[in-house]
Amino acid sequence: MAMAMLEVKNLGIVFGGLHAVEDFNMTIEPGQLYGLIGPNGAGKTTLFNLLTGVYKPTTGTFYLDGENITGKTPVEINKKGIARTFQNIRLFKNMSVIDNVKVGLHNKKKTTVIESVLRLPRHFKEEKQMEREALALLKVFDLDGQKDFLASNLPYGKQRKLEIARALATSPKLLLLDEPAAGMNPNETEELMATIRFILKEFGLTILLIEHDMKLVSGICEEISVLNFGMLLAKGKTAEVLQNPDVIAAYLGE
Repeated sequence: MAMAMLEVKNLGIVFGGLHAVEDFNMTIEPGQLYGLIGPNGAGKTTLFNLLTGVYKPTTGTFYLDGENITGKTPVEINKKGIARTFQNIRLFKNMSVIDNVKVGLHNKKKTTVIESVLRLPRHFKEEKQMEREALALLKVFDLDGQKDFLASNLPYGKQRKLEIARALATSPKLLLLDEPAAGMNPNETEELMATIRFILKEFGLTILLIEHDMKLVSGICEEISVLNFGMLLAKGKTAEVLQNPDVIAAYLGE
């Protein structure tokens, strides 16, 4: 039996007596594009923060490819194979587009500090390799023509793409996307979804997607989990879950 890419068991966190996420369970198989939905304030981003080490869980455990990585730091979790984007874009806006991607590549850097400071041959060889890898990633997102632009000078939709490219630069097994289509117009959203499908297959990834747009979720995710008030409300095949009266009521605020 194949091992799950991500297995979450009874995960929870309490802030000052408030259960932001409580007793949450989820299993995602390798190669899946899995959706996580729920009303505003349901705890979706909090769950991402738990899975990426930003928060330490109060209860529960989670496993990546069979390895328990609960409680590890964000850097350790990233090196194990989880990368993410954020609902509010977080780029190094005063750095160039290509240098933003190189930041992601640095977690694979083998050159020592001394080799870098002394500008030894291996340093230059690795820098050239990083340049090639960064440019190849930018081409996937049609950003290679703006590689020397300041990240802050990119249009909003391209900033979203750059953030995904930087996450991919860390060579993740599991990519967490926190509302990647937020603020995009319909054409930008359609283009982004096509790109996500492409990288899912071409990079051999597993993707967990937070999204509010029900049409988008139903068009791209075969399975979803629904969070409400920090608790799992429903999970299963997308078409079936979206017909669940409890899910409809949660979104209508009933």
